[in-house]
Amino acid sequence: MAFAPQIKIPATYIRGGTSKGVFFRLQDLPASCQQPGEARDKLFMRIIGSPDPYGAHIDGMGGATSSTSKCVILSKSSQPDHDVDYLYGQVSIDKPFVDWSGNCGNLSTAAGTFAIHAGLVDPSRIPQNGTAVVRVWQANIQKTIIAHVPVTNGQVQETGDFELDGVTFPAAEIVLEFMDPSDDSEDGGSMFPTGNLVDDLEVPESVAKGGTLKATMITAGIPTVFVNAKDIGYTGTELREQINADPEALKRFEAIRVAGALRMGLIKTPEEAATRQHTPKIAFVAPPSTYKASSGKTIDAGEIDLLVRALSMGKLHHAMMGTAAVAIGTAAAIPGTLVNQAAGGGEREAVRFGHPSGTLRVGAQAKQVNGQWTVTKAIMSRSARILMEGWVRVPGDAF
Repeated sequence: MAFAPQIKIPATYIRGGTSKGVFFRLQDLPASCQQPGEARDKLFMRIIGSPDPYGAHIDGMGGATSSTSKCVILSKSSQPDHDVDYLYGQVSIDKPFVDWSGNCGNLSTAAGTFAIHAGLVDPSRIPQNGTAVVRVWQANIQKTIIAHVPVTNGQVQETGDFELDGVTFPAAEIVLEFMDPSDDSEDGGSMFPTGNLVDDLEVPESVAKGGTLKATMITAGIPTVFVNAKDIGYTGTELREQINADPEALKRFEAIRVAGALRMGLIKTPEEAATRQHTPKIAFVAPPSTYKASSGKTIDAGEIDLLVRALSMGKLHHAMMGTAAVAIGTAAAIPGTLVNQAAGGGEREAVRFGHPSGTLRVGAQAKQVNGQWTVTKAIMSRSARILMEGWVRVPGDAF
């Protein structure tokens, strides 16, 4: 029996924010994978090492977490006044699918730097020394992201002294602006799909006594369902292991996610949620409290405005997803949401929240227009670094 030899595909492995992913130029992919479809999905699954019943990704580039099971495609932009199109695929670890329903805010940082590295930005737009403003079209959600990338001697500056909780070593700071981040493609134009800042969400009795749970459902950055930590038996100081080692807790969070997805109109039946794991996100919030982060560092209540813990792809995130941070910042800026209430109420344009790895500050500019809340942009700082570049290899018959 003949076996297909391996093929090699130009690729770059990059850390962006608190995530890692395998980055490709569209033109470097095999011809059958340059269009959306089964071939592309199979290729990315094989590259990452999914589906893996062992949940370890030993035979692939993935890291067996939602933060490290990602692929990105960049190409010269098809949109006016943009430099690159950025398409993101969240690869399921143990199931055979790639979720294209949302963005990765952390890898948005790396999209800006890779665009320059890959020669996709007009050289005239890159200063010899200073800051390159890379205009990124986020193709999954049809939104604009502006990445302010430091440049030294005509090259992306990756080293620096900017520290990001959840990332071990310092690097150069990259400022991201998420323009008009409300995901109106999901809900017909409203940042709050239900029309309410807080809803009574119907959930199973196993999740909440009485079968209802106060929830803020918002589509800024990424569709997100926020609930109060105390309403589901938590304090908001939990670390990853406390949640992820509890199968029953994960089942309850998935039940909340499914209920939220149905209420937000993201799915029509509960069964659809199994093929839409990337969205919506589930997060629980609480007022500030002193706790010890996963690094061992003490986070004092006086350093933060609130506590937030969020789940991605069915597991508690080790830090915070960038897109969820946009949702947090936006919801915090709007008086009356659960996030705003946890932060002490009132109007604000920035918030610093505590997550399992430390703290993160995110700003958002929200206002009411004709009785509807809208957000013009959200801003936060991240960093990115190329870890390896060359080729990935996969069996030639894998896709």
